[in-house]
Amino acid sequence: MDQMRSAFNGVVKSVRYSRFTLQPTENGERHVEVKLSEDGTEEFTDVEAEGSPSFRPAPRNYSRRYIAWLLLGTLLIFITGYLVGYVSHSKPKVESVNCSPEKNQTTGKQSVVASVTQAPVASVTQAPVAQPAEVEMDFKSISQLLARRMTREAFQNTLKDFDRPERSAGSDEDMSLANRIFDGFKEQEMDPWTDIHYVQLPMPDSQNPNKVQFGSEDFSLTGYLAYSATGRVQGKLVYGNYGRKEDLDIVNKNKVELKGCVLLVRAGKLSFAEQVANAADRGASAVLIYPDEADYNYVADTVLYGHVHLGSGDPYTPGFPSFNHTQFPPTQSSGLPKIPAQTLTRSIAVKLLQKIGGPEPDAASGFKGGFKQVSYSLGGVENITVEVNNKLVNKEIHNVFGVIKGFDDPDRYIVLGAQRDAWGSGYARATIGTSVLVQLAKAFHEMVENDGFRPRRSLVFASWSAGEYGSVGATEWLEGYMASIDKKVFTYISLDGVVMGKGGFMASASPLLYSLLETTMKEVNSPVGAGTVYEMVGKTLEANVMRPMTIDDPAYPFLAFSGIPSVSFHFIKPNSEVYTYYGTQLDTMDHLNYETNHQTNEVTAIAAQFAGQMALHLVHDHLLSLDVNRYSKTLTKAVAGVYKRIRLLPQVKDLSPSWLNRARGSFQRAASNLYNDIANTNLDDKEACRILNDRIMKVEHSLLSPYVSPVEVPFRHLLFGRGSHTLASIAETTDVDELRTQLALATWNLQGCANAMVGNIWDLDEEI
Repeated sequence: MDQMRSAFNGVVKSVRYSRFTLQPTENGERHVEVKLSEDGTEEFTDVEAEGSPSFRPAPRNYSRRYIAWLLLGTLLIFITGYLVGYVSHSKPKVESVNCSPEKNQTTGKQSVVASVTQAPVASVTQAPVAQPAEVEMDFKSISQLLARRMTREAFQNTLKDFDRPERSAGSDEDMSLANRIFDGFKEQEMDPWTDIHYVQLPMPDSQNPNKVQFGSEDFSLTGYLAYSATGRVQGKLVYGNYGRKEDLDIVNKNKVELKGCVLLVRAGKLSFAEQVANAADRGASAVLIYPDEADYNYVADTVLYGHVHLGSGDPYTPGFPSFNHTQFPPTQSSGLPKIPAQTLTRSIAVKLLQKIGGPEPDAASGFKGGFKQVSYSLGGVENITVEVNNKLVNKEIHNVFGVIKGFDDPDRYIVLGAQRDAWGSGYARATIGTSVLVQLAKAFHEMVENDGFRPRRSLVFASWSAGEYGSVGATEWLEGYMASIDKKVFTYISLDGVVMGKGGFMASASPLLYSLLETTMKEVNSPVGAGTVYEMVGKTLEANVMRPMTIDDPAYPFLAFSGIPSVSFHFIKPNSEVYTYYGTQLDTMDHLNYETNHQTNEVTAIAAQFAGQMALHLVHDHLLSLDVNRYSKTLTKAVAGVYKRIRLLPQVKDLSPSWLNRARGSFQRAASNLYNDIANTNLDDKEACRILNDRIMKVEHSLLSPYVSPVEVPFRHLLFGRGSHTLASIAETTDVDELRTQLALATWNLQGCANAMVGNIWDLDEEI
């Protein structure tokens, strides 16, 4: 037996088992070539060293006695294995347990009694039962699941729960709402977390209120504009309509001096920040803003609230997050105004306009407002004194997040966000958006948990604080995680102001999302009568629905600061573009019910379906629902504006915008090649789809200018940003040297975006 065992071991040890065998060459080296076969498996081929024959060791010689022992050992192993198999597969008797309840004779209660019987069992180990493959749900079924959950009944209680009379940023009410949302996300197992920031928010000083003195009258003011410069200034009172650049040109043409004046403008057309910036550019010393009767149907003493920071986020930590205990040098945003600004009520504005004096504007200028008792003279005659005494207050604000993780690409996600704070009740501003956010999170969780929905990518639900101060909470989050967020988030959907009325619809978005918006409009039912939202609006998307995204849009910092494709949409009254109660104490349930014909719950449910439907496309479809081709029209229009500017400047005859146009051509060719690759790719291949999606995701981010600092110029987007680097600014500049520099940088910015879309470095277009 010992001799047999020794022989068997010798044979086993003489054979080396490996995935491949290295063949030695003459010089002792071994080399293996690895190839990929057509089916994707690895093939290994021995490659001889150049000039060396392959070497194979001679077979070992064995004696007859050695072979006999080997055969005997093999036979013994075979017999032993057979006996073991026979014993293990015999049919033993096993005990069968009867678990039927029987009455206990002593207690009279039912108990489980194990009765043992002898019964044969086919086999102790049974073959595993094959599980059916998981069937992927089609989009229509998922969409119907969502629609069944987004009903007016679902929002009836939610809207009541999140309605508050006060909810200012950083207040106890704001913190209470944050905790409630956090607890809701926790109950739904959404792994909630908070993002805490410490910011400085301007507040009116109750002991030293803001004032206006005109002639013999003194007015103490209740409303205020956050981030206004403080101090006391005096100047001639001048009326400037909406404070647009063209309005101020008309004032100058009427020989009314703007330098050093106190400019009185009516709210509307522009954000408060843009009105103040335009006035400061013309040398005004202060700005007063009021709601005119032609634009706002308010009672006479309604006060306005807002902010005048020409930017977003905490202006005292520009470009970086306001985390606690973070040491940064004292600095301020370049968007902070240098002059005081204050809001007025209608009743005070009428008194000022009645005594303003000065020339009257041309009737065709559009300066006439809705007050019948005044002539809307341009002023420049009487002095007025403005005193602003706002103070900065340190506030702790909490952003709250919950996540539903994707099953294929959990590191790619969309964000749905809504602000939680407001100046007063903020029913349309904050209650509606927060309710939609919470209900969508609940619906998606239930669809995953109960209905078998498996989103490919993740959904993040975000509740922001300090939105009224210029998207402070959202921007601080973007600044805090700038290095990773813009490479992970491929879309932001704003839920702020989604319901402002009934019968109309408008949206602002990156061109990448135009096709998705159009598709969703055709899929979601209209809140008025039969048909879809698309049929309710009619005509084309760009002509009838899309609006430019303004700086005060909550989605703007995501698009222009972080390069994330973003969208905001609003159901509104027909032929209207604003909700007149924003920024007042009148933003209540009653006023919104009036705007929706007392169907707020129904319209809110439709708005939630709309947001959810867009989100479903983005996380369900194999390919991201971002259409690169929709950028072509926007790019062409912007480049045409640069061409027009250069033709108007005869001193730059040697400067041609043709390089910029070639970069535009590179962008369009790259987009065309991308869609050719999509057409020739199996979209069921997850890895192939991820590669294509990564190329699509680079487009928006690559349009951020790499040549400006996010601290000094936060909105770096080439097309939608603000600053001298944008194509819109280049099309307006008159400085020849600045034009040359910015034109070159914009050309390479656009070419870089085209290159990023190509994907492989060896496919880059070298024409530029």
